[in-house]
Amino acid sequence: MAQNSQPVLVVAALIRRYGDPEKKILIVRRGPGQTGAGAWEFPGGKVEKGESPEQALVREIHEELGIEIKVGALLGEAVYAYPSKVIKLRVHWSESLSSDLQLVEHDAFKWLKPEEIQVTELSEADRPFVEMILQGSK
Repeated sequence: MAQNSQPVLVVAALIRRYGDPEKKILIVRRGPGQTGAGAWEFPGGKVEKGESPEQALVREIHEELGIEIKVGALLGEAVYAYPSKVIKLRVHWSESLSSDLQLVEHDAFKWLKPEEIQVTELSEADRPFVEMILQGSK
């Protein structure tokens, strides 16, 4: 179990492209040299001191993918214990306002319909949200 009992607040975005009738969601694969390299995930990152979760998502997505997003409704949140830390993961629906992805920390991406997302290929912290996506896919 993690040493620090206070969870680190982390945010992730369920990014959909504006006007996409299939409502595909972006997943990205963590690149070599990254913690959890090779795992697919919903993009995002840590909330920094003084940031709201929504501000952190906009910043993280811009830093990691070079795109602008509009953050939408909260899908849900869950606590997950990694060996080295505990995170509280908040997942928000989001919409891409630009289309040219630039992979900085990731080495691949896919746009998938909600029913195409394979739970087993996602990082463990992201897995509980797949059922929520299927139930609440708008």
